Amino acid sequence: MKILVVDDEKEIADLVEHCLAGEGFTITKCNNGTEALGIINSEEFDLAILDVMLPGTDGFTLCAEIRKKYKYPVIMLTAKTAFSDRISGLSLGADDYVTKPFNPPELAARAKAQLRRYRQYNENAENDGTIEISGLEINNDKRTCSLYGEILTLTPTEFGILWLLCENAGKVISTEEIFERVWGEKYLDSNNTVMVHIRRIREKMHERPKNPKFIKTVWGVGYKIEKD
Repeated sequence: MKILVVDDEKEIADLVEHCLAGEGFTITKCNNGTEALGIINSEEFDLAILDVMLPGTDGFTLCAEIRKKYKYPVIMLTAKTAFSDRISGLSLGADDYVTKPFNPPELAARAKAQLRRYRQYNENAENDGTIEISGLEINNDKRTCSLYGEILTLTPTEFGILWLLCENAGKVISTEEIFERVWGEKYLDSNNTVMVHIRRIREKMHERPKNPKFIKTVWGVGYKIEKD
């Protein structure tokens, strides 16, 4: 599987390459955002690892460009710890966020988890068939989703969250359960990742923030989609 690594620090890019190449992945790396933009528009990958602060074109712009054409996972890699930066990356469609300095085995584990989830969403769905709820149609076998006949372009993570809610329509799914079932990792306190992805899904569905029709917030618990 092909992974794009973009970091302006050569030592970091080499470290990531060494770590992931040892896991059997094919790595394409570059140290400049503008060069990366050309690669993104000319080649297809299975995963991208993007530094936020880059010369030429920053990582946020690269992530947004990827999401215009592709659904493969994106991991943001940055030295910044500001919450606003994390929100920005996730809002643009990133699937995960790793802060420097990082532990190479942890980064490799996160990359493999994202790739595993991506393969499942495209090849090995556990649940077949289509669920229809008030104009929302989602098919777990084909990994397609539409709202009132209009195709929704969802990332694998966004699709996983929406499918989980639709599959359990009428039930409240806790934030912790959503995270652990979709991300496959232990939920930690003050983790806002689910909230950011829910907001992103609502935006794509053109939901009104204060009164969404589909994904309801149950304050202090989690989220649910009502049955027809």
